[in-house]
Amino acid sequence: MNALHDLPLPPVLSVQRVSKHFTLHLRGGLQLPVLQDVSLDVHAGECLALVGPSGQGKSTLMKCLYGSYGVDSGRILVQRSDPAAGALDMARATPHEVLALRRRELAYVSQFLRAVPRVPALDVVAERLLQADDALQAGDADEAAWQQALNSARERVAGLFTRLNLPRALWELPPATFSGGEQQRVNIARGFVQPARLLLLDEPTASLDAANRQVVVQLIHEAKAQGTAVVGIFHDEEVRDAVATRCIQLANAATPRTATPTDIAA
Repeated sequence: MNALHDLPLPPVLSVQRVSKHFTLHLRGGLQLPVLQDVSLDVHAGECLALVGPSGQGKSTLMKCLYGSYGVDSGRILVQRSDPAAGALDMARATPHEVLALRRRELAYVSQFLRAVPRVPALDVVAERLLQADDALQAGDADEAAWQQALNSARERVAGLFTRLNLPRALWELPPATFSGGEQQRVNIARGFVQPARLLLLDEPTASLDAANRQVVVQLIHEAKAQGTAVVGIFHDEEVRDAVATRCIQLANAATPRTATPTDIAA
C-alpha cells in the first residue's frame, strides 16, 4: 500500500487563534471584544455545533468563516477541492477569492433570506446552481445551453421545494411576499441545493414546524454522508443532538483569557 494514502486528510476548516472586536463609534470609539484566540478544526463528514449563551460571538464567528467579517488576527483556512490550489485563508483572501470559494465550495444558511426583489423563489435558489457552472460563468454557453441549464436547475430546485413542503403556488412568486417559515425554507434550499465542502448553518430550523425540522435534519445527514464539513448554531437542542458530531463552547471574549473554546461531549 502506498504510504501517501495512509496519511490523514487535513481538516476542511482550520480556525487558528482568531480574534475579533467591534468599535462602538457612538460610544467614543469603545472597543468591544467578541472573539479571542478561537481555534477549532472541522473534518469532512463532521458536524460541529457552536454552543453557548447569546452574545458569545457564535454568529460573529460564522460571518468570519463566510468572509463577511474581517478578523483582527489569526487564520481561517478552508481546504479547496483542487489539491494544487491548497487552502484559502479567509482572513487574508481577496474579495475575488472569497466569491470564487462561495460559488461551489462554501455555503451559508443564515437566519434571514436576502434575495433580489421580484425574482421568483425557484430562480433565487437555481441561481446558486448556475453560479457553480463553469461554462456558464465563462460565457462559453449560447442561449440554448443557458436555457437548458436553467431548466435543469429549476427542476432540481423543485424537488427540494417539494421535500421542504413549500407550496407549489409560491414557487413562481418572489420570497419577499412569504411568511418567515416559507422564506426560511427557500433559504435552506439555496444552502443545500449545491453540494459544498463547507456548510455553515446559523439557526437553520428557526421558524420551522416539526415536520420541516425533520427534513432539515435529514438534509444535514445527507450532506455529512457526502463528505461535507458542517458548522452550525442550533438553539433547538433536539436538532443539535440529532446532527452534531461534537460541540464546542465559545466563552465571552470580554472575560480575560477565557475565549478559547473547550470541546464538550455532543
